[in-house]
This record gives sequence, C-alpha cells and structure tokens, in this order.
Amino acid sequence: MKQVRPKKNLGQHFLTDLGIARRIADTVDAYPDIPVLEIGPGMGVMTQYLYPKDREFKCVEIDKESVAYLQEAFPRLQGGIIGDDFLRMDLNEVFGGRQFVLTGNYPYDISSQIFFKMLDNKELIPCCTGMIQREVALRIAAEPGNKTYGILSVLIQAWYDTEYLFTVDEDVFNPPPKVKSAVIRMTRNGRTDLGCDWPLFRRIVKAVFNQRRKMLRVSLKQIIPDFKVPEDSDIDFTKRPEQLHHEDFVKLTNYIQSLL
Repeated sequence: MKQVRPKKNLGQHFLTDLGIARRIADTVDAYPDIPVLEIGPGMGVMTQYLYPKDREFKCVEIDKESVAYLQEAFPRLQGGIIGDDFLRMDLNEVFGGRQFVLTGNYPYDISSQIFFKMLDNKELIPCCTGMIQREVALRIAAEPGNKTYGILSVLIQAWYDTEYLFTVDEDVFNPPPKVKSAVIRMTRNGRTDLGCDWPLFRRIVKAVFNQRRKMLRVSLKQIIPDFKVPEDSDIDFTKRPEQLHHEDFVKLTNYIQSLL
C-alpha cells in the first residue's frame, strides 16, 4: 500500500509513535457513550485505536490522497470516512444532530479555527481532545495573570474545563515539527447560560486582548469611542485583560451592553 506523503500546505505532521497514538485515542473515553469524530486522520495512526471502540466513529480528511489510503487500509470504515473540510462542514449532519466527542492530531495552522468552530457548536461537542502545538495548549489551559492567558483561554474556559494532559516531543512525527506538541482535553463545564450576551462577550474579549498591554478603560474605546470610567462601578477599569477571569468578562459584558 502506497504511503501518503505529508503535505506542507496542509500542515501535515504524521505521528509515528504508536504508543502515543493509543494514549491520545484513549482520551476520548472520558465520554464513552457517544460517537467520535476524528479530524485529519492522515494514514490512520490514531484511527486504528479509535474505530474498534464500542461506539460510532467517523473521520474527516481534506487530503484526497489520505482519503484513498484510509479507504483501502480500513475497509470496515466505508461510509465513515468523510472527504471534506471540517471548517466548512455542518456538524449537525455528521451524526444526525447527536452529540459527539471531537478528537485528532490537529494541523497547527488551523487549530484555533477548529476550536472557534467547537465553541460555535458547543451544544453538540461536550468533549474535545487531541494534539496541538504546545504553545496553544498552554494558552488554552492558562489561568488569569499568566502571560499566555488570552482570547482562547477566556472563550474556551467560559464553557469548558480544560486539562493539559501531556507533552509530545518533535521526534515522533514525520516530518518533525519545529516545536513541541501537547495533548489536551476540554470538557463542557455544565454551564447552559453564560449570563450575558455571548456575541458581545466574544467581541469584548477579542477587542481588549488585541490591545492586551493597555488598561480596560483605554481598550474599550474600540467598542464605545467616548467611553468614560463610571464613578460607581465595581469593575476595575485600570486592569489589563490578562488579569480578568472569564466571570469578570461576563460582568464587563453586561455593563457594556447597558451602555449600548
């Protein structure tokens, strides 16, 4: 069977260590009773450990060469191998509107976009696991006050509990990436209502972190040009965004909404 050549334009770094592949695959067992969708299976190094689990399984792969390889290597998966771009898919159609676990060895250059799509479909995805660039994993799991704390930290932690599981070295990939990788797990925290307007919450978080070195009273002028600090607010507008917990952003969002 002809091996698939990793393609730089797709950000492909194929995992070669079977022990690590199995460990990543087993992270989906946190939610054992719902289907699993794997993104970017490549030549199926994780797929071989995912599809035998006693649950419905599908994978989505944008690379036509990889799709052909998977169809030959895993004949039992016929119908479960989706040749498509995950970022363009309607996720309600994958398992007929049912919830599923999302997993994969995510391409570095689109991992943030994948997680933003996860947030847009959070009612469908109670658990997301997988491997990403270590820097992004640290950012997702960071706490307020940490220099890596940012937009992804706030938006994901508003809806998911995050776990940094383990680090993966460069030498277990073909080709080896220039940075270390990490495996994470994000599990819905049970929150059904954020307590504020979610689109405005996202807008505020992105706006202030785009000027993360500035105090809130300055960066909020992107949203309200004539913004002035109120005298009776319990929000400290001299803080910078990395000092705020996501609950603080909820409070801030409700205040800003009252001014709009």
